[in-house]
Amino acid sequence: MPRVTLEQWRMLQAVVEAGGFARAAERVHKSPSSINHAVQKLEERLGVEVFEVQGRRAVLTAAGEALLRRAGHLLEEAAEIETLAGALAAGVESEIRLALDQLLPRAPVIAALEDFSHAYPGTRIQLYEVVLSGGPDMLRSAAADILLAPELPSGYLGTCLGELPMVCVAHPRHPLAQSAKPLTRRDLQAQRQIVVRDSGEQPAGEGGWVEADQRWTVSHMGTACEILRSGIGFAWMPEDRIAADVAAGHLVELQLEAGGRHNVPFYIAHADRDRAGAAARALMEALEAAFGAASTEVLDQ
Repeated sequence: MPRVTLEQWRMLQAVVEAGGFARAAERVHKSPSSINHAVQKLEERLGVEVFEVQGRRAVLTAAGEALLRRAGHLLEEAAEIETLAGALAAGVESEIRLALDQLLPRAPVIAALEDFSHAYPGTRIQLYEVVLSGGPDMLRSAAADILLAPELPSGYLGTCLGELPMVCVAHPRHPLAQSAKPLTRRDLQAQRQIVVRDSGEQPAGEGGWVEADQRWTVSHMGTACEILRSGIGFAWMPEDRIAADVAAGHLVELQLEAGGRHNVPFYIAHADRDRAGAAARALMEALEAAFGAASTEVLDQ
């Protein structure tokens, strides 16, 4: 058992912050004698003097300063525990599992998470980066509380957040980028396509596959971008992921007869809206605001 209570540490901190026993008593609504008694008990139980008299003032000793620094952390942690307990009592989740398809832009998600962190500092976030059927699988199996993805599991209610512009790109020196005429499906099939692996339990396939003779499959969108910059393949990529590379001349948009650009709608959905707590609802609202969500809801059939 600790020899010193949290209340005694609070009294010590109050004396230092207030600049004296009398002012500390006013701050914490206790008598000066009770404050003085608490500090004396703390010194007795620790066997260390935390104050020394200098003239008319009582100032912290070196040992007192060291102890108070550590006690400050202890008091902060205790306050956080009390805040978390209050949040749990009010129906606030201690953890939210967010499944995010790798196609989606990260900036709005990070902005929403930042806003959420200020309002719910005690709620942990588990962020899963998924591809294709991986997100719907997690939502369906209740492995994720919230899903942001281009597809929803059948029967789940979701809100459309917008559309993702997908662009077919390659390195400027890639043979496809050197063509003087619009590219056909056959032109693409003769080259190496970079695709991202479906993270679902029963993968439905890779997005954008045109039955290319050569095909490289990776697990992350960032890896696909690095391969594209090396000049050894082409791929359809979210426009925001490759915008900087296109602007810098590291990648170019390929001119296709058709399908070089297309828009993919994406949605947000909760595993069980009726049971969503205050934190989950707040996070969904923050995400919707960050993406400028449409107000209409859709039910995936």
